[in-house]
Amino acid sequence: MQDRKGQVSNMGQHADRAEALFYEGYNCSQAVFGAFAEEYGFDRETALKLASSFGAGMGRMREICGAFSGILMVCGLETGSADGSDQERKAANYREVQRLAALFKERNGSLQCAQLLGLDKQQVQQETIEPAERTAEYYKKRPCADIIRHAALLIEEEILNHRR
Repeated sequence: MQDRKGQVSNMGQHADRAEALFYEGYNCSQAVFGAFAEEYGFDRETALKLASSFGAGMGRMREICGAFSGILMVCGLETGSADGSDQERKAANYREVQRLAALFKERNGSLQCAQLLGLDKQQVQQETIEPAERTAEYYKKRPCADIIRHAALLIEEEILNHRR
């Protein structure tokens, strides 16, 4: 997985895995986090359950993008703290979250699921009640697969390649 310099080799393998998970029916958060979960000791089922509530902008509310939530779960595993009194590590983690958010927004235009999908308030309300069926037409209309690929590449490039 890493070359002699500690850089991630086979760039894009996680993106391929994440996109495949999305097309298998998993939500954006599950697809992104699921593509990296084994590297952090999570079995597939646990990883997919853990990420399941973050899909469709947090439980289909179209708030923060599920793919970005997947990035944050990996970021937490890399830079987060399990010590509530470790203010330095907490601050470093938050700086990393903000940096990743800026990169994600630069590429995608927003962190908001509804904005990324071009949905107005009425459409968001309708989708909250009745989810769209995943058909070929559904996938054609949504930028999700591209956003998921970008999220996985962002993790490879900005988190895995910059491990301390």
